[in-house]
Amino acid sequence: MAGDDISKDDSAAATAAIQENATIVVLGASGDLAKKKTFPALFGLYRNNFFPENSKIVGYARTKMDEKEFHDRVKSHIKTPTPDYEKALQEFLEMCTYISGQYDEDDSFINLRKHLEEQEGQRDERNRIFYMALPPNVFIPVAQCLKRNCYPEKGIARLIVEKPFGHDLESSRELQRALQPIWKEEETFRIDHYLGKEMVKNILILRFGNLFLGSSWNKNYISNVQITFKEPFGTEGRGGYFDDIGIIRDVMQNHLLQVFTVIAMERPLSFSAEDIRDEKVRVLRSVPIIKTSDVIVGQYTKSKDGSKPGYKDDDTVDKDSRCATFAAMALFINNERWEGVPFILKAGKALDEAKVEVRVQFKDVTGGIFGDIPRNELVLRVQPDESVYMKINTKLPGLSMKTATTELDLTYKRRFSDLKIPEAYEALILDAFKGDHSNFVRDDELDQSWRIFTPLLHHLDEHKDLQPSPYAYGSRGPAEIDDYLASYGYKTNDNYQWPETKL
Repeated sequence: MAGDDISKDDSAAATAAIQENATIVVLGASGDLAKKKTFPALFGLYRNNFFPENSKIVGYARTKMDEKEFHDRVKSHIKTPTPDYEKALQEFLEMCTYISGQYDEDDSFINLRKHLEEQEGQRDERNRIFYMALPPNVFIPVAQCLKRNCYPEKGIARLIVEKPFGHDLESSRELQRALQPIWKEEETFRIDHYLGKEMVKNILILRFGNLFLGSSWNKNYISNVQITFKEPFGTEGRGGYFDDIGIIRDVMQNHLLQVFTVIAMERPLSFSAEDIRDEKVRVLRSVPIIKTSDVIVGQYTKSKDGSKPGYKDDDTVDKDSRCATFAAMALFINNERWEGVPFILKAGKALDEAKVEVRVQFKDVTGGIFGDIPRNELVLRVQPDESVYMKINTKLPGLSMKTATTELDLTYKRRFSDLKIPEAYEALILDAFKGDHSNFVRDDELDQSWRIFTPLLHHLDEHKDLQPSPYAYGSRGPAEIDDYLASYGYKTNDNYQWPETKL
């Protein structure tokens, strides 16, 4: 019984909100991720009064630099449009200190512990959040050194881990086997920033808070679902890094699959973290591994006008590279709600626009009084310009009975013009302060995601004869994409054009 009480106490502490006396340790503080995302998010929380009281921020990396150099890095991507912002930034910088050290040496982490204790002073409790903005090859030694040398004797400890969580199923399990004995699951927060995006978080409310959507959210009414990620730029000198990963590992196995689970999951018992994540895991367990016949891959070449280079024109990329910079794949779910409905994940670099959206296309209206009428679609624009719109058919004004396709439009900038949409990293770090795991990836969820993707990834890696289809920089992707979508039942409506929103 005593052991059970201790376990309950530990679990309660791990999920408790940290409201004061927190130290946020950013490991990899000299890197791009910390500079562009982590520090701006921490400042956003501080400026909006969401930061725990009496808190400190400590940067740690191998790079040697003094406090001024560190502060210059911290503020390099923080905008201060008004004097109030500038004043808040100066206060924020006073909370920030830096210490350098190695990632695999206990002596370095002992020095980090001493630095933390100096900053914390005589606190009764030392609540520490370790944010690993690090490459995956140092995850394990850093996590081990932190636990041995910097884990607080009294207080709350949390570990935030950035993707990638492995390279395939086996490497992911190896990472899990190394972390689990030292960091409990309830102390671990695997961050996928798409789960912090406003429109992704809104999916649960749209689905389960609106009866008309909930009743039609199944195979009887929905023909197909597309989840699309498009970037208008290429690897821009980072091709050597990207070549080892590819678009599937970079975007689809994590970001787009997370969106997929929220779109497809069953109604959770509550909004508690475990109830939500239980349903996400349940739907992933119903997804068979991806068949290579359900996949197309592409690689961008130079633009048609020659102004933009192709992927292989990057000096850091092997001239024989088969790395996919574009992919489309169909996932299926073997359950009563979704059997037979294709979920098409599409992602690509160097395309014609920047866009992340979910497009739910409903089935055809029963024939009879209409000869040919377009399908309804529900579109959730995740970024840019967050919006939700439903494409519907209506009578064209006038004396005839002609129909036209129009939209019920919720554009956030127009409807919620007085509200600020928070950055995804702000929302997720705040969740970590609160001890709320709802928007973080659980270990069994991660395992299932790699189970689905690993056979496909190994097939693409090992079969040297599989060449990605070329597509021009700035195009919509490989030429076969339209036929591919049509083969899964998607129907286009060439007469419809989304109106430009003028704000």
